[in-house]
Amino acid sequence: MKKDHPPVEYSDYLQLHKILNSQDRKSEEHGAPAHDETLFIIIHQTYELWFKQILHELDSVMDMFQHDYVDEKNIGVAVSRLHRISEILKVLINQIRILETMTSQDFLDFRNFLTPASGFQSFQFRTLEIKLGLKLEERIKFSQQAYHTHYIPEKQAELLDMESKPSLFELLQTWLERTPFLERTGFNFPEAYRKAVDKMLSEERSIIQNNPGISDAEKAERLKMMAASEKHFASICDASIHNQFIAEGRRRLSYTATLAALFINLYRDQPILHLPYRLLAEILDIDELLASWRYSHALMTLRMIGRKTGTGGSAGYGYLKSTADSHRVFADLFNLSTFLIPRSQLPELPEKLQRQLSFFFTMEKE
Repeated sequence: MKKDHPPVEYSDYLQLHKILNSQDRKSEEHGAPAHDETLFIIIHQTYELWFKQILHELDSVMDMFQHDYVDEKNIGVAVSRLHRISEILKVLINQIRILETMTSQDFLDFRNFLTPASGFQSFQFRTLEIKLGLKLEERIKFSQQAYHTHYIPEKQAELLDMESKPSLFELLQTWLERTPFLERTGFNFPEAYRKAVDKMLSEERSIIQNNPGISDAEKAERLKMMAASEKHFASICDASIHNQFIAEGRRRLSYTATLAALFINLYRDQPILHLPYRLLAEILDIDELLASWRYSHALMTLRMIGRKTGTGGSAGYGYLKSTADSHRVFADLFNLSTFLIPRSQLPELPEKLQRQLSFFFTMEKE
């Protein structure tokens, strides 16, 4: 039986009286009202609303991966919610086009009234970075200071507390490390993969050496490129090399997790691995779209204020562009493409393992 509930009115439900009366222009307070300041405020308020929704989705996904056992039914839900984050990020990138309808001269009409406020102070965006897995030591310093020092003490404590908790990167790594198909099913994936790679590289080298249509100089150049490829593959076939790269800061994802992600990418056509593959793909999309947003933001800043410093005291365009290049959390997942081999050369999976990776339905006879 349905419970009675009072009628809901549209504007009350959305609290429009708060939202639509929250665009107070600083330029108007100073007696020089600037028309485009309203657009500037609404764009940034909208960003914060979308950040809130992104964090809502991200928190729910992270909660699914907090435990030693991840319910397989949740993988599809996680994929759906991560995809929603990707779609929101596309909207955030497109919003920059709207902001760019304001000219740099229009911005100068009210920019000086905003000092020292800065988008860098967005607490929600810093929260998003931390929860994805951007570490304190990996950040480019803002005005030569650690990012959290630009917040009041209470907020600094919140940010540092978040830094100490597992991020999406760490939760994903732990989940990947539990992948049961690497060595515990009678199929030694690392060994089988290494043999397949050796065979593929040997065939490619032979084709180059025996090709009568290219000169000796070109053969030498191609063989030099082959040697570089062999070094790349050696790093994924040898745990000690991989771990050395981690120690040097060139990789971050553990060796076991990297092998698991590679296995999922190579055998993505197996039914059981399709959703895990999509999960990794959605995370890649999020990382890529965030980098695109940062870069678009940097270009917009260059267009608006040139090489001037930001209102918060940062290097402006230079700082924003450098974060687009370096604040990437899931670079190791992007690099997996380096180690993919053609389907025709994949090690064949044992029949038992293929059955474990497939969907089966058996109808009993009546």
